[in-house]
Amino acid sequence: MGWDGEVPRIKGGPSWLENEVAACRRCNSQRGHRSLGEFTAECEALGREVDRNRIIRVLRSLEDAIARHGGQRRARPYIATQLRRLDV
Repeated sequence: MGWDGEVPRIKGGPSWLENEVAACRRCNSQRGHRSLGEFTAECEALGREVDRNRIIRVLRSLEDAIARHGGQRRARPYIATQLRRLDV
C-alpha cells in the first residue's frame, strides 16, 4: 500500500496530510498524473471496484482544510472539477 495525493502537486495540491490517501500499489502506480475523475472512470470501465464515497470524503476534507489554512489557489478549482466529475 502506498500514499497517493488527491490533488497532485503539479496541479497545485498541498503537501498536507489531508491531501494524502492510502491506495493499493497498483492504483498508486497506474494513476500517474491523471485526475481522480479520469482514473475512477477508467477503473470502473475495467470492472474494478471504486469507493467513490471515500474519494468524495477525502476531497471534501481537503476542501475544508484549504478553507481553514488558506492558500492553495490552484487546488481549489481542481477539487471542484473532480467533485463535478464524480457527480457530486
